[in-house]
Amino acid sequence: MNVLLDFLDVRHVALELIMAFAPLVLFFAWMQHRALRLPASYVRRLLGGVLLSYLGLVLFLQGVTQGFLPAGTEIGRIIGQSSWRWALIPLGFLFGFAATAAEPAVRVLAIEMEKASGGSVGQRPVLLALSLGVGLFVALGMVKLLAGIPILWIVVPGYALALLMTRRSTPAFIAAAFDAGGVATGPMTVTFIMAVVLGAAGAMEGRDPVADGFGLIALVALAPILSVMALGLLYSRQGANPDERP
Repeated sequence: MNVLLDFLDVRHVALELIMAFAPLVLFFAWMQHRALRLPASYVRRLLGGVLLSYLGLVLFLQGVTQGFLPAGTEIGRIIGQSSWRWALIPLGFLFGFAATAAEPAVRVLAIEMEKASGGSVGQRPVLLALSLGVGLFVALGMVKLLAGIPILWIVVPGYALALLMTRRSTPAFIAAAFDAGGVATGPMTVTFIMAVVLGAAGAMEGRDPVADGFGLIALVALAPILSVMALGLLYSRQGANPDERP
C-alpha cells in the first residue's frame, strides 16, 4: 500500500512539473522555428538538459514531501518540547549556513557575479558572505521565535538599513544584492528550515505556528541584501571596482 501511495505521489508531482515545463519548451520550439535556427546538435543538448532538470526536480520534490518536510517538522517539535530549546539558535545558524552553501541558485549567482565583474569579485567571497548572512538571520529568526519578538521589529529596521546602505554601495553590488535576496530563498531553505521553525512553534507553549513560525523566509530574503552590499563596501575600501572590465 505504501509503495502504491508513493507511486501516486510521484505521478502527481510529475504531471505538475510537465505543466510547468511545457510552456517553456513550447515557447523555445516556436522561437527555434521562427527566429533562432540553432544547430540540431545544440538543440539535442538543450533538450537533454531539460529532461535531466525535469527528472531531477521530480526526484527532489518527492524527496522533499517524503523526507525533508516530515524530518524538519519532527526535529523542530522535539527541540521545541525540550528544556534545551535554546539550541535552536546555533542550530539555526548551522542550518542556514549549510542550506545556503548547498543552494544551486546561490552558486549560479556567485559564478555570474565573477563573470560579470571580470574576476574582480570572486565566487568564494560571495558564497561565504551569503552563507554567513543567511546563517546569522536564521539564528535571529530562532531568537524571534523563542522570545516572541514581532517580525516587524526586525524586518522594518533591516530594510531601512538596506536602503541606507544603497547610498554608499556601487550600482553593481546594489543590483546583485537585491537579486541575491530571491536566490537565497530556494528549496533547500524553504523546505527544511521553515519546517523546523513551524515544528518548534507548534510544540512551544504560547507560540502560534502561523504568527510566530512563518516570517523566517522574509528574514532569509533580507540577509543576502545586507551581506552582499556589506561585501561591496569592503571591496570599495580595498579599491576594487566591480564595474571594470578587463
